[in-house]
Amino acid sequence: MAISNLFLSPPPPLFSLTNKLTYRLNHQTKVTKPRRTSFTIVAKSQNNNNNNSADYQDRLISAVCYFYPFFDGIQYGKYVLTQFTPIQVLVQPLVPAIKVFKSFPFNGFLIFLTLYFVVVRNNNFSRYVRFNTMQAIVLDVLLIFPDLLERTFNVKDGFGLDLMMSLDSTVFLFLLVCLIYGSSFLFVRSSAQIAHCC
Repeated sequence: MAISNLFLSPPPPLFSLTNKLTYRLNHQTKVTKPRRTSFTIVAKSQNNNNNNSADYQDRLISAVCYFYPFFDGIQYGKYVLTQFTPIQVLVQPLVPAIKVFKSFPFNGFLIFLTLYFVVVRNNNFSRYVRFNTMQAIVLDVLLIFPDLLERTFNVKDGFGLDLMMSLDSTVFLFLLVCLIYGSSFLFVRSSAQIAHCC
């Protein structure tokens, strides 16, 4: 019987407060809730106007940067340029600049260093210019992979040659689309701004 009472009785409290202590806790101490701090982040615009658009000079610099990967990968267009005359007409005005770019073997590397250290790492340029310049540099770095494939699989005929022609043409068309896309924002936004003003 004594054993059953032991199990049925509630256990003694481990910690008990007297009424005085409870009264003292409730009436003398003030429990304060922690204050919520709020931060307001204000983005400082690079331009004097309050819209988020880049000015014409920034767009021009950004558009010119996309010529770097295109000039560096022009050799991948040898099959496309011989078969499609509209693309050849489109690239024809750029031939003197391409010849100057290809005249010295280290021009690509020197332009890479110049764009990276003078434009991308320089906070005097706007974020828009630095972002687009870095995109152009990344496009040029990605040209390492088709070059490695061409040097590894030096094919002369058959299915391998067809595959290499397709790869070269795809790389060239991708570079051409990137050049047109990167440069088109210069003209599309400036004409939209002119139409908005008038």
